[in-house]
Amino acid sequence: MNSPQHIDLNGPWYFQVDSLDKGVSESWFAEDFDRSGWKEVNVPDHWERYNLPSYDGVGWFSTKFEYRGSQSTALFFGGVDDDADVWVNGAKVGSHAGYSEAFHFDVTQALRQGTNEVTVRVKDYAGPGGIYKPVTAIALDSVHQLLKSPYADLNARNSEEWVKDAVIYEVYLRSFSKEGSFKALEKRIPELKQLGATVVWLMPIHPVGKLNRKGKLGSPYSIQDYYGINPEFGTLEDFRSLVKTVHENGLKIIIDLVANHTSWDSKMMREHPEWFTKDSTGKFVPPNADWTDVADLNYDVPALRDYMIEMMKYWVRDVGIDGYRCDVSELVPTDFWNSARKELDTIKPVMMLSEGTLPEHHVEAFDLTYSWNLYAVLTKAVGGTTSVSVFDEMLKTESYQFPKNSLRMRFNTNHDQNAWDAPAVEKFTRAGAKTSAVLAFTFPGVPLIYNGEEVGNPKRLALFEKVDIDWNKNPDFRELYTSLCKLREENRALRRGEHQSLSNSDGEKVLSYLRTLNENKVIVVLNFSNAQRDVTVDVSETAISMMQEYFTSKQVSVAEGKLSLSLQPFEYAVLVAQ
Repeated sequence: MNSPQHIDLNGPWYFQVDSLDKGVSESWFAEDFDRSGWKEVNVPDHWERYNLPSYDGVGWFSTKFEYRGSQSTALFFGGVDDDADVWVNGAKVGSHAGYSEAFHFDVTQALRQGTNEVTVRVKDYAGPGGIYKPVTAIALDSVHQLLKSPYADLNARNSEEWVKDAVIYEVYLRSFSKEGSFKALEKRIPELKQLGATVVWLMPIHPVGKLNRKGKLGSPYSIQDYYGINPEFGTLEDFRSLVKTVHENGLKIIIDLVANHTSWDSKMMREHPEWFTKDSTGKFVPPNADWTDVADLNYDVPALRDYMIEMMKYWVRDVGIDGYRCDVSELVPTDFWNSARKELDTIKPVMMLSEGTLPEHHVEAFDLTYSWNLYAVLTKAVGGTTSVSVFDEMLKTESYQFPKNSLRMRFNTNHDQNAWDAPAVEKFTRAGAKTSAVLAFTFPGVPLIYNGEEVGNPKRLALFEKVDIDWNKNPDFRELYTSLCKLREENRALRRGEHQSLSNSDGEKVLSYLRTLNENKVIVVLNFSNAQRDVTVDVSETAISMMQEYFTSKQVSVAEGKLSLSLQPFEYAVLVAQ
C-alpha cells in the first residue's frame, strides 16, 4: 500500500561495493553524486545474491521515492546486516548498529514534496550483508504497527526464580587461567561466588576439529564430538568435579551448545554424513562463506533432531549441568528448540539462553535472548553520536516485539565483542566501561560478566589462540563488579521491578530511570558525556524524600520533587530510597 502515510520502498535499488570504505569521504550520499555505475539490485535481500558470496565490508544502496504529505514521517527498516548510516536528500538522518533489530528514524525535516532520495551505507562484519528486510516510509505515529510482532501479546515462558535472579559469568577456559583447565577454574569457584556471580557459563568444552582449522588452536565452536571433552581442558571426571564444586558453592553451571554445525572431521560427519547440508552439486557446505572451519547441519532430518536432543539430555541428566547457552540459535529451527526444552524439563529445571533475538524463542524454548540492541545503543551513546533517549526507544521497541516479561541478557561486552570489536575499556574508555556496566546491571534483564571484565581487561581474547588475562590489574573494576552484584542481590526491584524513565534537565547526555517493586525503589542516573553535567532529575511522582547513594553511602535529599546531582564525565549515581 502506497499513500502519504505508508510508502513501500521495496524493489529495485542501486548498489555499489565500497571495499576501501571511501564513500563517506567522497560524499557518495550527496544528491548530485554520480551513481551511473552502480548496479541495480533488489531490496530486501542479502548481497550474497548479488554475486558477492564472500564479501564482508561496506556497501552502499540508493533509491528514490515520491512523497506528498504533511505528517511527521519515519523511515522504517525491518533489518540491516549489520550496521547502517542513512541519508535522505543528502542529509544524514541517523545511524544504527547491530544485526537483526528493526529500527526507524524521524525523517520529517529531511523530506520534501515530490521526489526524495534515500542513501544507505551498510557495514557487514561477517557472512551475508545488505538490507535484508523491508523498508517503509510511514507516519511517525504509526511506526508501532510495523514494530509489533505476533508474539507481543503473548506471555513469555515462566522461568525459574534463580534464572530471573541470575548474574551470568562467561568463562573462556583458554584465557581464564595459565593452565586453561577445568581444575584451575574449579579452584576459583569460591572467588566467583564472592564476586557475586550465580551462573557460570563455559564456552564450548568439546574437542575442536583439526580439518580446516582456524588459527593454532582452532575455534572452540568447531565441535568434533558432542559427547567428548576437549583434552586441552582436562577429562570428563575433571568436568564432573567442577560441576560438583559449582553446586556445592550454591551456583549453577551452563555450557555452550553449538547445534548448527560441526567440524569437518567430526564424529558425526564420519558416521552420519546424511545429516549435513549439501548444495545442488551434492557438496557439503558451511553455514556461510566465512565459516570455513565448520559444516552445516540439516535439521530437516528427523534422526539428527533425535540425536541432538538425546545428547542435550545426557549432559543435564548424567553429568549434572543446569542448561545451555545456544550458539547461533536463529539458524536452528525454533520447533527443534521447543521439542528439546520439553524433554529437558522432564529432567530438571534448566536455563536456556538463546544467542539470537527472535521473539518466538521466549514462548516455549528459551528463558533469555541476547540483547545485542543494548550493545549497539551503548556504542552510540558512549560515542556521543546520539541522545540517551535511544535507551527508552529500545525498551519501547522491545515491548512491541517480545512476549510480555521476556528476559533479555544485557552486556557491555562478551567473547564475540571482545575478540572482533574491542574490549570494553577500549571500546568505551575505562570510565565508559564502568558506566556501561552499571547500566547492564540496573536495566531490566539479566546481566553478563565476561571473564576479565572485573579487572578491566584491555586485551582481545582471540578465539583461535591462547591469550592470558592479567588478574592483578585494576582492583577498582573488581570492587565495582562486586558492588554491582551485591546491589542487584539486595534490591529486588532490579531483578523484578518495573522500569520508569525519569526526565531530567540534560536529557541529551544524562540518562535517568527508576526501578521499583513495592517499597523497594532505586534511581539510576548515568552521565554519558565526557564533560561534567549538573543535572536536576524530576522525581515528583515517586513519593521519595530521602535516598542513599549506593557506592558512596552519602545521603541525598529530594527538594520539591527534584533531585540535584553533579556528575563528572561518565560518572553515575545509584540511589536507593530510604
